[in-house]
Parts: sequence; C-alpha cells; structure tokens
Amino acid sequence: MEELLHQLSNGLALGGIYALIALGYTMVYGILRLINFAHGDLFTLGAYLGLTLLTSFGLAGHIQAGFATALVLIFSMGLVALVGLALERVAYRPLRGSDRLCAVVSALGASIFFQNAMMLFYGARSLVYPPGILPDASIHIFGAELPLARFLMFAFSVLLMCLLYWFIHKTRLGAAIRAVAIDPNTARLMGINVDSVISLIFFIGPALGGAAGVMVGLYYGQITYDMGFGFGLKAFTAAILGGIGNIPGAMLGGILLGLIETISSAYLSIAWKDAVAFAVLILILVFRPTGLLGERVADKI
Repeated sequence: MEELLHQLSNGLALGGIYALIALGYTMVYGILRLINFAHGDLFTLGAYLGLTLLTSFGLAGHIQAGFATALVLIFSMGLVALVGLALERVAYRPLRGSDRLCAVVSALGASIFFQNAMMLFYGARSLVYPPGILPDASIHIFGAELPLARFLMFAFSVLLMCLLYWFIHKTRLGAAIRAVAIDPNTARLMGINVDSVISLIFFIGPALGGAAGVMVGLYYGQITYDMGFGFGLKAFTAAILGGIGNIPGAMLGGILLGLIETISSAYLSIAWKDAVAFAVLILILVFRPTGLLGERVADKI
C-alpha cells in the first residue's frame, strides 16, 4: 500500500505537468486545426527562463522560497507567453490562408529554431536548478510518508486548469474563443476579432507550458535543451487520449497518462513505461478514435 501511494502521488504530479502542456496543444487545434510542434520547446524555454531568474537575479537565496517560486512562475509564464505571441505572428499568421501542410512545416521549423537557439545560448549540457526551493516536508497518508512537493505541484496544476476552464466558460473573451472554435467566419461577421482571439490562444497556451517547464525544473532539478521533445510528445499523447481539441479531455488525459507511466514503471519496469503509455494510446485510437471525452465539437471546447 505504501509503494502504491508513492506511485500514485508521483503520477498525479507528473500528470499535472502533462495536462498543462497538453492544454496548449488542444487549444491551438481547437481553433486552427493545427498541431503546434513548437509548443514543447516553449515549455523548455519556460524551464530555462525559470532557472535564469533564480540564479542570475539571485531569487533563490535572498528571499523566501515560496515568494521566489511565485515570482519565477509569474515572470516565466509571462515571458513565454510573449514568445508564443511572436511565434504566432511570425510563423503562423502569414500562412493562415495557405495549405495546412505549410503551417505544419513552419511549426517544425520553429521547433528546430527554438531547440538550437537554447542549445547555443545555454549549452548542450544539462543544467541544475538550485536546491531547496520546494519544501522538504512530508505528509502521512495511511501510514505512508509522501513528499509535500508532489501535492503542491498537482494542486497548482489543478488551480491553473480550473482557472482556464472558468475563463473559457464564464467570460466574454472565453465566449469569443468558443465562437471562433465553432465557426471563425460567422464569428467574424458577429464582430469578433478572430486574429485577436487566435493571438490570445497563443498567449495562454505557452504561458501554461512555461509554468509546466518551471515545475519540471523545480521537481526534477535538472533540465536539458531537448527535453521538450519527450514531454511534448507525451503531452500530445495525453491530448489525443482525452480527445484532441477538448479542454477537459486534455486535463483528464494528462493525469491518466502520468498515472499509467508511474505505475507501469514501478510494477513492470522503467524501460516499459513509454511502451505501456503508447500501447494505451493505440488501444484508445482503435476502439475510441475521438478519445475518452470525444474530439472537440461545437459544445466540447
């Protein structure tokens, strides 16, 4: 029971990270029917920016850890969001009327650009986050001593996901996003600025990815310039698992994928965790191609 609780808590923390990244994929697809292959690299950029803020500006050693973490998360999310806006303006908007393949090639090119830029700027070797940022305390559940940091990460992920869901369904901007997702031409006739809505999507998605990048750095303590490929692929899998274009589906898919990975690595072998995760994806695509909650339709985003 103790080992199971450890794996479940670890899976929830990892699943929250996958869910935050998956939301960026699913929101862009829901609006543009485009897979933003550079999204994983924006997640990595968030991790590097968080490390830069902690070390270069001395946040890790001169102020309280909780306040430092909040500042790093806010500034990293904001900076990555601005990069996401620039990416949409430079790489995607000029090709919006072109064949969809052109946008896919542009996304791949942007991914290669970001990955190599980070390698040249930060170096090819892995970098280490300052220790002691997350609390070392533990909580006791059914006799098991579980790290508090895992629950804090999961709680923060759930908070961001709930805020996004509230924004999409309870605000006027959220209504505009849903309208553009249903029919951009009709939304334009109703007076909605479609370009502004798309820019907003490329602001929110990378911001969530940037937060996930900082969380990975704080939790695992080590980051590399190419880690966005692995995390991005898993997050894309989570989006498909829950239903691509479906925001609640991305949340559910990310958490389920994190649990599947950790449990399979603990009770089978760590070498099998990727195989099991993608095997589940194959089964979902075979027996329910639209994902667990269904692909995005008019009332699903």
